[in-house]
Amino acid sequence: MKNGDQTRFLFGISLHRPKWQQFLICSFGFFFGYLVNGVCEEYVYNRLQFSYGWYFTFVQGFVYLILIRLQGFTMKQMVNPWNSYVKLSSVLMGSHGLTKGSLAYLNYPAQIMFKSTKVLPVMIMGAFVPGLRRKYSLHEYISALLLVVGLILFTLADSQTSPNFSIIGVIMISGALIMDAFLGNFQEAIFTLNPETTQMEMLFCSTIVGIPFLLVPMVLTGELFKAWSSCSQHPYVYGVLVFEAMATFIGQVSVLSLIAIFGAATTAMITTARKAVTLLLSYIIFTKPLTERHGLGLLLISIGIILRMLPDTKPSPRVQVSNVNVKKSKAFSKELDSVVDEQDEEKKPLI
Repeated sequence: MKNGDQTRFLFGISLHRPKWQQFLICSFGFFFGYLVNGVCEEYVYNRLQFSYGWYFTFVQGFVYLILIRLQGFTMKQMVNPWNSYVKLSSVLMGSHGLTKGSLAYLNYPAQIMFKSTKVLPVMIMGAFVPGLRRKYSLHEYISALLLVVGLILFTLADSQTSPNFSIIGVIMISGALIMDAFLGNFQEAIFTLNPETTQMEMLFCSTIVGIPFLLVPMVLTGELFKAWSSCSQHPYVYGVLVFEAMATFIGQVSVLSLIAIFGAATTAMITTARKAVTLLLSYIIFTKPLTERHGLGLLLISIGIILRMLPDTKPSPRVQVSNVNVKKSKAFSKELDSVVDEQDEEKKPLI
């Protein structure tokens, strides 16, 4: 395991087992949660024509808090300072805002191309996050590149339009990718520097801090009042949202388990490949014909993932942490401030 002898659990299932079993269990939870999420989003957004993303995330957050409480988590179990989660939530909200804003300037093929490259900035950013300073081997970069190219080929195989780029849209989506890259590595740093951090703490604190952030765009855009009015006329939508939140909760906790055990880059590869898996299932279920571009894309994705799973010939230079207490988490928070404040001064990692 990445974090020494720290044993993690995923909904009561011990993850103290061989890595391939950890990978399968966490990946299954992720794919299950987000496949159900995709079906629910298809129903709400396309069938009902409700496009209130901020409001739905707001409702989802309260469902998360209830589910986390049912899992037995309390604030007394926290081992990290609140300001770490304030940073996480602010970066997450910034990423969501830039992604949503870029939709007005980029067409679907352009969005897919940028979103497919997510794993690359995650790997690059890992070298600059205090506490990680992670460096990747050549074969890991090659595997990421194969995944990116394969995913673009597969998802755009049936596209009838070419990518349409706008300078403003490119800047916004690039900013969102950088924030996503920082977010994943920041979460990995927290798990690495303080192995006692649980997935429930990470999700609880990020959610409870993030909910107030959601109010700002909802009020400024008027979405809060429009969504409340529409959902009041169709109250059954809340049932769909609660069901979707429960499924997404499983996916979120599984993703955090992947980050804690395998790191941000491997997790980014898995979450990025989800799009191809979802599309492949739709082709199988609805018996759509697969083209040569689909086949080539799937082949490159498979090679990329297999190559990523190969053991490194050299140990990855990262900080090994065995016993880090709660007091050191305060120092850890100060060290992470250097990234947020864009200071380039080198700092020693916590040991």
